[in-house]
Amino acid sequence: MREADDLALITEAAQGAGEIARCFFGGTFKQWDKGKGEPVTEADLAIDRYLRERLTAARPDYGWLSEESVDNEERKATQRTFIVDPIDGTIAFLKSKPHFTHALAIVEDGRPVVAVVLNPITGECFRAQAGRGATLDGEPAHASLRHMVEGCRMLAPKALFEHPGWSSAPNVPWPPMHVEQRNSIAYRLALVGAGLFDAAISLSSKHDWDLAAGDLIVQESGGRITDHRGQILRYNNAVPIQRSMVAAGPSLHPLLIERTRRLNLTER
Repeated sequence: MREADDLALITEAAQGAGEIARCFFGGTFKQWDKGKGEPVTEADLAIDRYLRERLTAARPDYGWLSEESVDNEERKATQRTFIVDPIDGTIAFLKSKPHFTHALAIVEDGRPVVAVVLNPITGECFRAQAGRGATLDGEPAHASLRHMVEGCRMLAPKALFEHPGWSSAPNVPWPPMHVEQRNSIAYRLALVGAGLFDAAISLSSKHDWDLAAGDLIVQESGGRITDHRGQILRYNNAVPIQRSMVAAGPSLHPLLIERTRRLNLTER
C-alpha cells in the first residue's frame, strides 16, 4: 500500500534525523540568526541535508518543502510533496531542552496523507496515516474528550490569554486553564493528538512545515484542527503560510472557535 510504504519511509528518515540531533544536542555548534529572532544551527542544516537526500532519492517524483531549503516552483506540479521541519523548536534545542522535534509529512491535494513527529530526546514517536488512525510509540492515540474550556490543559503562550482585548465585547475573558508552552508547534499538536493536552492555539501565522505533520496526527486521533475561524488548513500553496491554528478534541474545539472566530488577524 502506497501510504504504508511512505509512512515507513518517513519514519526511518525521522529516526536517522534523531541520531544526528543527538550528536549535536547539549554540545557546541555553530548558529546563525535568520532574522526576526529565528535562529538556525549547523544541526538544522545537517538534518535538512540528510532528509532531503534520503527522501528525494527514494521518491524522486515527490516535491520538497522544508524550512531550511530554498523553495521552488517544482513542488506545486507534483502529486505528492514532502513537507519537513528538520528541527521544529530550534530555540529549545539551543537551550538543551527536550522540547524540539523532527516533523515530516507527505501532502497530496493540499492535505497530509502520512505524518511523523519524533522527539529524539524523549524518544516519543507520533505517527499517522490518513484513514488509519494515529499512534504514539505504536499504541493507538486518541484526542481528549473534554467538553469545557475552564480547567482544560492548554498548550500556548500564557500571554495570549492575558491580552486586554479579550475583555472587549464581543470577546470574553478566558477562564482559568492549565497553560503550558512547548517551542515546537508540531510537538504541541502531537501532544494534543495523544490526549496528553486538551488543546493548542496559535494566533500568529505559521508555515506549512510547522503544522502539516501535527495536523494529520490530530485529525487521525479524533481531534480537530482548523484556523481560528474554523476553516480547514490547506497545504502546499504558492505561499506556504497558515494565518492561525486551533487544535483540540472534538467537543472542545467548537468552544474554542466560538472565542476566536471574531478576531481579525493580520496576514503575514
